[in-house]
Amino acid sequence: MEKNTIKLAIAPIGWTNDDLPELGGEIPFEQCVSEMALAGFTGSEVGNKYPRDTAVLKRALEMRGLQICNAWFSTFLTTKPYAEVERDFVEHCTFLKTMGATVVGVAEQGNSIQGRQDLPVFDAKPVNSEEEWAKLTDGLNKLGAKAREMGMVLTYHHHMGTGVQTAAEIDRLMEETDSELVGLLYDTGHLVFSGEDEIAVLKKWLPRIRHVHLKDVRKQKLEEATASKWSFLKSVKEGVFTVPGDGCIDFAPIFTIIKESGYEGWWVVEAEQDPALANPLEYALKARAYIREKAGI
Repeated sequence: MEKNTIKLAIAPIGWTNDDLPELGGEIPFEQCVSEMALAGFTGSEVGNKYPRDTAVLKRALEMRGLQICNAWFSTFLTTKPYAEVERDFVEHCTFLKTMGATVVGVAEQGNSIQGRQDLPVFDAKPVNSEEEWAKLTDGLNKLGAKAREMGMVLTYHHHMGTGVQTAAEIDRLMEETDSELVGLLYDTGHLVFSGEDEIAVLKKWLPRIRHVHLKDVRKQKLEEATASKWSFLKSVKEGVFTVPGDGCIDFAPIFTIIKESGYEGWWVVEAEQDPALANPLEYALKARAYIREKAGI
């Protein structure tokens, strides 16, 4: 397989955290994107400090050889009228398309607890009702069709503290959505945090995977998070996630399976942690070296 079918990006969440503004709040946008480029990445996702003026953002990225590959979109298909969600989704996709992205990553937030610092991520995890599953899958098919009309691909991001977290929930979502309209955003860290078999999920849904998030997990912090009933954001703040090569996940087989599948698209290092404890440039360089060593990219 040719190397150039896989492009490497890194998410700004290692520099500044959208859900925990106190993490990296002092780091300016320009430093973030300059260090991404310096570490050897060519793509970025979108953070809360990024200019929303597409001309300004494009110029800042082009000077550094970067492009936007995706930006998180929160759906509220289980709690808001569909028309409202679609309106916001189309606006979001318009921004992404203008920036040259072809993928949009979505996650249902209607009953999510991922932003609740007062709730334990495992014990308080939401479980979708049959009605919620129907609203979610039907809504995703509609949004996926809308994305396709715009030349985009919708990918669903399974996530801790949501109704689509476990392997069984991912199975149901994939089985009950149209494979032509809804792809999967495969995230190693969220699978391992949830206690799933990340290789089994990868192999099962490989044809549906259209975007990849690479994050590692610190085993000791995962054990603490489980035993101490931490919230998702407390777990992040304490360092449960880190960059590939710095935790307990063996990425070599993951890289091999994805590369041999003929996957075309982005691999995104997306490892949220406290930049005061884990220097973002140092960890970006560490991730880049690890991917080069283990994947030959």
